Amino acid sequence: MQNYDYKLIFTDEVLLNLFPEDRSDQFFEALYADISEGAYDISLCFKNRIDNKLYFEFHLNQRQDKCLVCSLTYGLPEVFLRHPIIGLNNLVKRVESLLPEGIKCVDYELGNTKQLSNNLHIIRFIITCN
Repeated sequence: MQNYDYKLIFTDEVLLNLFPEDRSDQFFEALYADISEGAYDISLCFKNRIDNKLYFEFHLNQRQDKCLVCSLTYGLPEVFLRHPIIGLNNLVKRVESLLPEGIKCVDYELGNTKQLSNNLHIIRFIITCN
């Protein structure tokens, strides 16, 4: 992977296109059959590139009048891996389509949920490229 500034590729606008705001409501509709049960909004953030890995994070931002701490976010990485609304396989393909020619995404993984504050939890999303 070249010495390229990947932050120029993964702008806020591009990230919002990759993982739209309404994805959270779709996720909670599928999970609970009621979007009002959702305690957080999910967004995708690009952090950096180190060697052949792209580091993203899913940010879980507490919704007004909800309790993020009470919402059992620690089991989410396993749910995200399988859930079709989150669609990690498709997300990785779309990320790959934005990369410079010749760079392929060969693997991905999710880290554990980390609580940064009562209002924000994150799940690291790492894509390995070649």
